[in-house]
Amino acid sequence: MTVIGEWTGILGQVKRPDEPFKLHKKQQAQIDLLASDATHIMAYGGSRSGKTFGFVRAVMIRALAHKSRHAMLRYRFNHIKASIILDTLPTVMERCFPGLGPNCKLDKSDWYLTLPNGSEIWFGGLDDKERTEKILGQEYATLYLNECSQIPYASRNMAITRLAQKTPLRLKAYYDCNPPGMAHWTYKLFVEKRDPDRRTPLANPANYAAITMNPKDNEANLPASYLEELQGMSEAMRRRFWLGQFADMADSALWTMELLDQQRIVDGNTPEMVRIVVAVDPSGVAGEEDKRSDEVGIVVCGLGKDGRGYVLEDISGRMAPAQWGAAAVSAFDRWEADCVVAEGNFGGAMVAEIIRSAASKRIGSMVPYREVTASRGKIVRAEPIAALFEQQKVSLVGYFGELEDQLCAMTTAGYVGSRSPDRADAMIWGLASLFPAMTKREEGQFGRRAPVVNLGYSSIKTKRRA
Repeated sequence: MTVIGEWTGILGQVKRPDEPFKLHKKQQAQIDLLASDATHIMAYGGSRSGKTFGFVRAVMIRALAHKSRHAMLRYRFNHIKASIILDTLPTVMERCFPGLGPNCKLDKSDWYLTLPNGSEIWFGGLDDKERTEKILGQEYATLYLNECSQIPYASRNMAITRLAQKTPLRLKAYYDCNPPGMAHWTYKLFVEKRDPDRRTPLANPANYAAITMNPKDNEANLPASYLEELQGMSEAMRRRFWLGQFADMADSALWTMELLDQQRIVDGNTPEMVRIVVAVDPSGVAGEEDKRSDEVGIVVCGLGKDGRGYVLEDISGRMAPAQWGAAAVSAFDRWEADCVVAEGNFGGAMVAEIIRSAASKRIGSMVPYREVTASRGKIVRAEPIAALFEQQKVSLVGYFGELEDQLCAMTTAGYVGSRSPDRADAMIWGLASLFPAMTKREEGQFGRRAPVVNLGYSSIKTKRRA
């Protein structure tokens, strides 16, 4: 079906406005899919491929065709406010519906847009119970779940119960995402065509349709430098954000892409930090040219006033001792940190001396240093930290490609990455120092050291699958 056909086929008779831009081929294919009989339509693929633009445009067209109500939802409201209300929506209205904007009214109390024909488009975050109840107290002709890799399946199901408004429009649910892991409900529902809970084939698989859209498809509208940046990412990040591929995640993985995404902060909006540490996982690397040795992990972590943990910066790399000492102290000063935490198994006295030496070469206060010792294996140390992520108590502030690759390669059976997880180890040391009660061990029966709390991530996943 052509672009013209979309207007007459699925949207009813409506006058087509002049569009001072050209849709790329995949956006035209997206429109054809919107015209199909499928109720549930997902566009997945790499970053900035035009997925969101296409769906926002489609919702606007449907809203203009008949008086109706529609909802655009994301996991967090502040994310949909930044990405759609203040960005994509104004762009779509300017390019596709010139002159319409001044005749629409945006209610900034309840956050919904009223169109000239009386149609409403509501915006919300599914993590806010009060707002969610208010939004889902109404029925809609269209539901659009933006960045649905961050939305739990239970929240999606709750929202779908409100796709019930009776209008001349056919009910439609739109979804988009940068593909997470194959264990995610989006892959099971739209690719495998199976019920994510029961794992049985869908009763009506034709009702679920999907299209892949990647940055290459939208290259005419993107800077060449941005495309080069995507292609230069780590392999896992490149597959996700450039090639738009679902990651093959093991069921035993301690971290998954969707777990990291769910609490990720991309707008820099973090609370005031009550404590910040610079965590170091040393190695025997001689310098940048030493490709055989492991990297030195240096990760900055903070504890917010809200009691949650935040991964603030990753400056790991192949550095000679003097270099990584200076890098750690520089991060300490830049973040006004409270101390440097370093794993002391690799020459504890030497590590302390490197930090003291680097601190003495700059003007400023002393750098408090605390040595930690690895008395347990990597995975045992990692499990309670993974549980913090699972309990939504830790957020990544931005994207950390190589660190995230290492986290996703940690499984209950061991680390399956190609090299040592230096970045992940540093992050784990940092968060463990900020949440000592979660990782503290005390003497148990017969003198064994038993954990204070049982936060084994593998058992949590087992219970969740049961």
